[in-house]
Amino acid sequence: MGLSWQQGPLSGQAVGRFLVPAPLPDRLLFAERLRRRMRVRFAGEWIADSDDVVLLHEPARYPVAYFPGGDVRDGVLHATERTTQHRDLGTTSWFTVATGGGHADRAAWQHIGAPAHAADLRDRVAFAWRAMEAFFEEDERIVGHAADPYHRIDIRRTSRHLRVLDGDRVIADSRRPLVLYESGFAPRWYVPREDIDLTALTEVPGQTFCPYKGLAGYFDIGTRAGAAWSYPDAWPEAARIAGLVSFEPDRIDVFLDGIRLRLEPGQTVVPHGLDRGLDVHELDSPHS
Repeated sequence: MGLSWQQGPLSGQAVGRFLVPAPLPDRLLFAERLRRRMRVRFAGEWIADSDDVVLLHEPARYPVAYFPGGDVRDGVLHATERTTQHRDLGTTSWFTVATGGGHADRAAWQHIGAPAHAADLRDRVAFAWRAMEAFFEEDERIVGHAADPYHRIDIRRTSRHLRVLDGDRVIADSRRPLVLYESGFAPRWYVPREDIDLTALTEVPGQTFCPYKGLAGYFDIGTRAGAAWSYPDAWPEAARIAGLVSFEPDRIDVFLDGIRLRLEPGQTVVPHGLDRGLDVHELDSPHS
């Protein structure tokens, strides 16, 4: 979760509420200076490089980075006749991105009809994430979407008793799980493999990726499809859960201190926004 997607405070399905006397508008957009150097690479060439990126948080969308037009390389953007209407930001013009090494249609846009209260976005350009080769903060590649400064992960050691059952069969029994707290999500419990009956887990094809934790693989447990997952090589920020296994409480019976866990509403991760589905193939593009 970030500020405006999943169950964030501006998402439209927040888990909390603002303590104000009057109802807030149905939609609140929030723009802020990123305060990080961000770069865009396309067809092997740097086409944008800025210390003055503005991040737009729009309800039910991942954050989008907007670059000053002056920080986009000359000759890269080619205007098209395509325009669309953004419900809050007015007329939007679209560009083809082209260099000597390649071109991508409808790969960038600009809100040319932004109202006065959205002047922070005037003369700024955003790039379609998947249409580009890669995005970077300084010299490190970021994947999935622009990094959301309001998204946080904390991992804690606990001695609570976690049990996982498939009918009468004990799949896992641990008093040393790690609990992962991720902004806007219910806690997820990760179990050391030594505390799991690994013969009950059948690895299945397919992976997903999280921009904050890395690549996840999945397991069936008997007839319970996709009942468990693991990040074999979790990224450094979540390295403590690398190789541990977590269990989905709506697909297998998970008990914490004797109380059965249930999947809380709004916890399913879904794609958000234009060109923002998280696809593992994005990781196949160059990293540096």
